[in-house]
Amino acid sequence: MQGSKAEPRWWSYLIAALAIYGIWHALSVLLNSIALPTPLTVLFAFIAGLKKDLISHLLISTFRIACGITLAFSLAVPVGLLCHERSVDKFVAPLIYMLYPIPHIVLLPVIILLFGIGDLSKIIMIEIIVFFQILVTTRDASRNISTNYFYPLLSMGARGREIYEHVIIPVCIPKILTAMRISVGTSIAVLFFVESFATTHGLGYLIMDAWSRANYPDLYAAIVMMALLGFGIYLMLDRIEKRVCRWVYI
Repeated sequence: MQGSKAEPRWWSYLIAALAIYGIWHALSVLLNSIALPTPLTVLFAFIAGLKKDLISHLLISTFRIACGITLAFSLAVPVGLLCHERSVDKFVAPLIYMLYPIPHIVLLPVIILLFGIGDLSKIIMIEIIVFFQILVTTRDASRNISTNYFYPLLSMGARGREIYEHVIIPVCIPKILTAMRISVGTSIAVLFFVESFATTHGLGYLIMDAWSRANYPDLYAAIVMMALLGFGIYLMLDRIEKRVCRWVYI
């Protein structure tokens, strides 16, 4: 069917990984710099890190990013869907226009002062930034639904909850999941930033610690692990979309 999505095959991921490996190795040889070790050197450092504490730092980072994204999703999606109602949108829209353009990462010192340097401040920082990305996309999706979708249900006497259950939510889900994918890259970047200081746990800490010691193989090993974390979340969202939006893959 035209417009349907084709799920990537496993070999496409293998080809992409080999391409990245080849480009990385070529750059490492051409530049001949200690700051860019070969991928094989990084692989050995990665394996050595798995035997030490790389997994524990990964679990901590995964916990922080999962809580942040889940909290943002649970708050942003209901508000965005309710923006289909003009009475709600008239209140929410001005808040979005005033608050969304602010570079929210600058609020980190304030968040730390209010919530301390533990996991809570990092989770809240991720949630704040991802919240607006999901909210804006969900709001736009709910407000731009064609009225033709509503007429059949309205003619059968559907009201309120039935409209949301059978029209608004199904139409908005693909765009919400797209917003979630976009938020993955953002949340990984924010995760690195919030873990780069005032903490001794997490992949961001490992990256900055290895950089300060000029241990470049460990530096890249931690970067690879952070990339794999984002890749895993992205694949999980793909699986969720395939299950809840089956009509997209027909």
